[in-house]
Amino acid sequence: MGVDTMTAAGPAALGAAGPAAVRRARPARIVAVFVVAIATVVALAVVDLTLGTSAVGVGDLLGLLTGSGDDEALAVLIASRAPRVLAALLVGTALGLSGSALQSVARNPLASPDTLAVNAGAYFTVVLASVTGLTLPFAVNGALAFVGGLAAASLVLAIARGGAEGPTRLVLAGSATMLALSSLTILLMLLFEQETQGMFAWGEGSIVQSGTSKVAQAAPAVLLAGIALVLWARRLDVLALGDDTASVLGLDVRRTRIVSVLLAVLLAALAVTVAGPIGFVGLTAPVIARLVAGRVPGLSRHRLLLPLSALAGCVVVLGADVLLRLAVPGVASVAIPTGIVTTLFGASVMVWLARRVRDSGPTRSTASVGAHPASPRRVALVVTVLAAAVVSALVAGFLLGDRLLLMGDVTNWFAGVSGRQVSFVLDQRTPRLLAALLAGAALGLAGTTVQAVARNPLAEPGLLGITGGAGVGAVLAIVLFPGAPFWVTSAAAAVGALATFALVYALANRRGLSSDRLVLVGIGVSAAATSLITLIVVLTSPWNTTMALTFLSGSTYGRTAMQVWPVAVALLVMLPLVVRWRRDLDVLAVDDDVARVLGVQLERTRLSLLVITALLTASAVTAIGVVGFVGLVAPHLARSLVGSSHARVIPVAALLGALLVSVADTVGRTVIAPAQIPAGLLTAMIGTPYFIYLLWRTRRSAL
Repeated sequence: MGVDTMTAAGPAALGAAGPAAVRRARPARIVAVFVVAIATVVALAVVDLTLGTSAVGVGDLLGLLTGSGDDEALAVLIASRAPRVLAALLVGTALGLSGSALQSVARNPLASPDTLAVNAGAYFTVVLASVTGLTLPFAVNGALAFVGGLAAASLVLAIARGGAEGPTRLVLAGSATMLALSSLTILLMLLFEQETQGMFAWGEGSIVQSGTSKVAQAAPAVLLAGIALVLWARRLDVLALGDDTASVLGLDVRRTRIVSVLLAVLLAALAVTVAGPIGFVGLTAPVIARLVAGRVPGLSRHRLLLPLSALAGCVVVLGADVLLRLAVPGVASVAIPTGIVTTLFGASVMVWLARRVRDSGPTRSTASVGAHPASPRRVALVVTVLAAAVVSALVAGFLLGDRLLLMGDVTNWFAGVSGRQVSFVLDQRTPRLLAALLAGAALGLAGTTVQAVARNPLAEPGLLGITGGAGVGAVLAIVLFPGAPFWVTSAAAAVGALATFALVYALANRRGLSSDRLVLVGIGVSAAATSLITLIVVLTSPWNTTMALTFLSGSTYGRTAMQVWPVAVALLVMLPLVVRWRRDLDVLAVDDDVARVLGVQLERTRLSLLVITALLTASAVTAIGVVGFVGLVAPHLARSLVGSSHARVIPVAALLGALLVSVADTVGRTVIAPAQIPAGLLTAMIGTPYFIYLLWRTRRSAL
């Protein structure tokens, strides 16, 4: 079985020294590292204290130290700047410790509160609590965040067997869980807009504080959890040797893992309660610490590595805040969450780590899961049933909504003899129905091509960053060119999708395209794209977060006939091309060597198919916004129904995608009418359990 280079050695592969290096430990060098780290934290904290919207600089702060400062400088320091810096220090410490512990438990440098969905689970429970409209005590919010984060992390670790099946499966499980929780969170914010006002930007992680009360309440818990982890350090050192070796040495492996995860989740939950889910600090800080430890013998022991990770977390958060305030001076720097900068930096680190991965056996072995040969009669029956279901869904879409209609109303509307009210309703519904139907078909088709090319049934356009890139392009066009013709938005989405695809493809194509690298790089780029969308909205329209939430959740609200044309044209052009390459898709899904032996122009065909995927995804995004997991569920269900031959999978996946999105749109317009649930949220809620089931089902085949 092929093994990922990082996973085989765990986090030590990033440079942590082995036992021999520990014996050659040089205390002077270790002390020097901590002195430099502490000095860096202090310097960044001082610089951060001098930056802000008021004219309080270094001289004023020095005056306060010497007793000659004025009251204005003191008020600014106490009310605004000091709480912000203290929050950065607390959050950086908590997430640095949390990420380091999770990476050690999973023996995986990609494990973190983000990739294990701890932050997403904690954020969801905090938003859920805010829906009540009650002001809950800090301890209650912290407890709710802990429960949510622990539940999410437990699910992800169970699916990925504690990270033993490699970084790809761990990150995929975390991404799926995070997307489901994010969908539920967005739904709460849309349905309870007043109660959750201001939580959209906070959801990216903001260290802006009104006083020091939150930091003061969280600090003792962070300190105690940190001390407990350091006292637990010797057990983590033994655990790093492997489960079998650790058991032989008398370590209770299960207990060590449980306690470590509990402490790590508690630290992450406290950070979320204070400042929201600040992205990827728990990933980047331990990576930085382990890279330093690889050059300093003796520093890889957890009793030193954990404090160094905490200091690295402080450097990351403070550095991001300083960079933000220097790049965006004035009031805007207050509105922009610091977590956007840390996410962009963390996504870059994740991509760098992903480029160190080589293909693993487990991912490849799942490529044929659910693919059973089907007789021509069965294929014809499946296509007929699905076509009838799509027609039924279309009819139901015409009839159901905030106002129920009859078939006679629809028939009269088609004949041009309906009343004014019926005409108004159907004039609004028809573009929405067509947009959902065609976008679903496009996403099903895009998922089919990308899974074959990536040779991974767990891949889909959203997880490869293509959907996020199209979203960035579309949102940029909306905010930069308000009132512009719709083709401008469509073109911008296409450019964004193609640019993102080109970036992911170039980064993943290191000594040949790797399935694992393609997925991991795509997830990193997708996270960066989501943060960019938030940044654009906060900078250009900070009070119009509903626009961003609606777009990010995949809504057909307000669609017109002009917005349906791009996806219709894309399907008319791309579908024949995909059908033409159906045999090449069959070969690509097997192995590169087989494709070369059979005369397939591997790189050219692969590149062409991925370009088609990007264009189909971009057209779907312009039609209904960001919709996740349709490109995953539709192709996999198609293979389970008609087998792995793409001549059969292509039409079935397109029909399933159209059916899934159109049903989700109709249900979303009907169940809580006149309010609406965006279609993308429902597809995520449907697709995520299926995705988790797929990951769970393939655990044993991956062993």
